[in-house]
Amino acid sequence: MAHSTILACVHILALAIRPSLAAPFVSDATTTYSSDASTTVSDVPVTDVTSHGRYTGPSASTTGALSTNVAAATIGASPPEAYKLEYPADGKLHNEQPAPYTPKGGLGTNGSEPVYRVISDFDYESVALALYQEYIELDLFHWGLAQFSVDDFEAAGLGAEDRYLIEFMADQEVGHATALTNMLGPEAPVQCSYNYPVSDVREFIDFNQKLTRWGESGVLGFINHLDSRETAQILLQSITTESRQQMIFRQFEGLFPMPVWFEVGIPQSWAWSLLAPYISSCPYNQTRLIWQNFPPLRIFNQPNPARINGSDVWNETTSAYANSLSTEDIATSESCLNATLGENCSPAVTHNRSVPLSYPGRQVFLSWDPPGYRTGPNNSYTTSTNAGSAKFAAWVSQLNVTYTPLHCTGDNTAYTFQPNTTTFEGDPAVNGTVFLAITDLDLYVTPFNISLMNPHVNALAIYQAG
Repeated sequence: MAHSTILACVHILALAIRPSLAAPFVSDATTTYSSDASTTVSDVPVTDVTSHGRYTGPSASTTGALSTNVAAATIGASPPEAYKLEYPADGKLHNEQPAPYTPKGGLGTNGSEPVYRVISDFDYESVALALYQEYIELDLFHWGLAQFSVDDFEAAGLGAEDRYLIEFMADQEVGHATALTNMLGPEAPVQCSYNYPVSDVREFIDFNQKLTRWGESGVLGFINHLDSRETAQILLQSITTESRQQMIFRQFEGLFPMPVWFEVGIPQSWAWSLLAPYISSCPYNQTRLIWQNFPPLRIFNQPNPARINGSDVWNETTSAYANSLSTEDIATSESCLNATLGENCSPAVTHNRSVPLSYPGRQVFLSWDPPGYRTGPNNSYTTSTNAGSAKFAAWVSQLNVTYTPLHCTGDNTAYTFQPNTTTFEGDPAVNGTVFLAITDLDLYVTPFNISLMNPHVNALAIYQAG
């Protein structure tokens, strides 16, 4: 249809051109035609959250993750499915084509009408998790714009157009929340109240940058496991927007926008563990999730992107889990905001820092909580772990999970060394905003089965490698 429409337009233009004007010309844009937009789906109702801060209400009457009968303690490893090794992959066609220019194969390609709804427990719990994430982003973006003044943003190098971009990203979340709600149905989670470890604009931007990291990576980790391919298609088209948001917040923070060759995917329980502590309370009948809440991991010398030497730092984070930056103890002479070339971290399309935030061989000091603490909405979830004694730090970035030994210094305290490893030659694996876990085993996993790590995870955090 598109081709015939274009040809029709060409024919009409040709009839309107006099012979004397047959030579090539540039026409002016026509702006006299307009029509009302046709709205077919209403946005999910959203409101401005009126309270922020930690939950201080009564003890929750229902606690723990959603659960039913559990078939086994873990999902055991097994050999690959035989059919996946049978295709010759020689560049030739080996089956009859179902239609012209169409190779045989693919899922959901038989012409049946798509159904955009979840179709399994796995789908529902995964998409519900993603919806919790969309709602906190919607609130956080609005909250920051209301919390800090124009002067505050200007002092951080963010002007009116930058603030409008943050507002537009909040509007994007309305669309994402609407799409996910429609695929989940009437019991879909709704907006909650939140708490943010943020006291100024620089901390606000850094927390956004880390929150959108686990939001993006959480969906990338489960999207190809969904039973509903149609649902996965909608999520794919929303998560690519989320990826752009994460990159924009890196640019607002003065970081190199995309220092990796591959974006990392993480299990749902990792994303929920990182997200839940920043949700204060939800309606009493809110849909609960099945995912595990791992204990928090604190990084004592978490690299601080607000410093000229971001690696020369101690205890400058505002919370565990996110380990987002604190600006409280940074002297003007040590701040990279408006610093000289090579040290500058003012908002920009890109910066090359002469002093990297981290480096292979860097000693990293860690502390983590034991399980059993209340977390999440209404303090109604409980941190837990099925792991044994902590032995390794697992660095999860790009396509890699790299383990380094833990050197214990006390109860739930240790240090390790940042590994020197690559995804492919020329691509340092540990770069950007990565995930760091404490584990009892250096289990071999790949991006498609990374959730097999879950029974071996003691604690979890974000590490700002670059």
